Amino acid sequence: MIIGDRIKQMKIVLVLIAIIIAFSSLVISHILIKDLSAEEKNKMEVWSEAMKTFNNADETTDLTLVLKVLNGNNTIPVIVVGKKGEIQSYRNISVPSSNSDKYLHDKVNSFGYSNHKIRIYLKSDEKIGKQAQTDYIDIYYDDSLMLKRLATYPYVQLGVVLVFVVIAIFALLSSKKAEQNKVWVGLSKETAHQLGTPISSLMAWVEILKSRYANDNLISEMDNDVNRLQLIAERFSKIGSMPEPNPCELISILNNVIDYLSKRCSGKVVFVREIDDLPIWVKLNSPLFEWVIENLCKNAIDSMEGQGIVTFSIFNTEKKVVIDISDTGKGIPKSKYKTVFQPGYTTKKRGWGLGLSLAKRIVEEYHHGKIYVKRSEINKGTTFRIELKK
Repeated sequence: MIIGDRIKQMKIVLVLIAIIIAFSSLVISHILIKDLSAEEKNKMEVWSEAMKTFNNADETTDLTLVLKVLNGNNTIPVIVVGKKGEIQSYRNISVPSSNSDKYLHDKVNSFGYSNHKIRIYLKSDEKIGKQAQTDYIDIYYDDSLMLKRLATYPYVQLGVVLVFVVIAIFALLSSKKAEQNKVWVGLSKETAHQLGTPISSLMAWVEILKSRYANDNLISEMDNDVNRLQLIAERFSKIGSMPEPNPCELISILNNVIDYLSKRCSGKVVFVREIDDLPIWVKLNSPLFEWVIENLCKNAIDSMEGQGIVTFSIFNTEKKVVIDISDTGKGIPKSKYKTVFQPGYTTKKRGWGLGLSLAKRIVEEYHHGKIYVKRSEINKGTTFRIELKK
């Protein structure tokens, strides 16, 4: 399993845990809010009965318990409205000094919109064996401050959980990236070190062959391959450091790579250059950028199974240079456009899946450019695009 898949699974697990926590919190909070709301409604019904008793009281009525109930409400906002819509009293509401009547009526409308209204009939008359209520008051109330805070609490908790999940994911990605960087740097420098001795030996043997067979063309090609090995070792040694880009002529770099690969590939692989002869100067680290082009070309050749066309196109603008490398190979599914650049991803039976990952790092981190899959069709081919700033 590649590292990218493990990280993806960890992210899915973290998100699922966050969803479970959030859902559980919302369910529990909803139950608590429902119970508290029902309790507050019962309290208001008792308070309303006390208000009815207070309004119907005469000189013989003991109001001690009634007043205790009425004064005991210190949390639930209440507005008492008469039959004609006039405000009779209110409680637990901060009213501004100006436009107080309008403010209270607006509150009444908002309370009524929430169906927080209790109608209390004050008097009754006997008519044909039935009671007919002739006077009443409406009691409008709102949720208490504690209930409102409890209602918002699960959303605050959800936000906190989300923040922690995001931080955990970023920490996971950062630790994995740091670990990958250490592995790549150690592997690269060790590879460069191990290549040093045999390359030096090969260079000596090539010089001996040159002295004995000066006119043999194969010796010059062997010399080119040894120089290429030396260049590869130099590339590996620079991984982990920040190489300084210098002004380089881009067309000559591309031509060098194409010429070298065309002599070492099957004759069934055709390299097509849609390139102008005009020089294009860009700040590059030439050995590392050649490595990027080689990786893309080798992937194209592998995708075509040693038979097809690799096309190079360059678009030169005022601010950037665009390089398209197209092949006629198997193609890449759209869902894998970004996955192909993850370390460890490969469709080959043999290989580490680091080529495109290193290419992306070289282009984006060392040259501050972009590399991505521009387009691809299954069994028709793929186009990789490199964008470099001037």
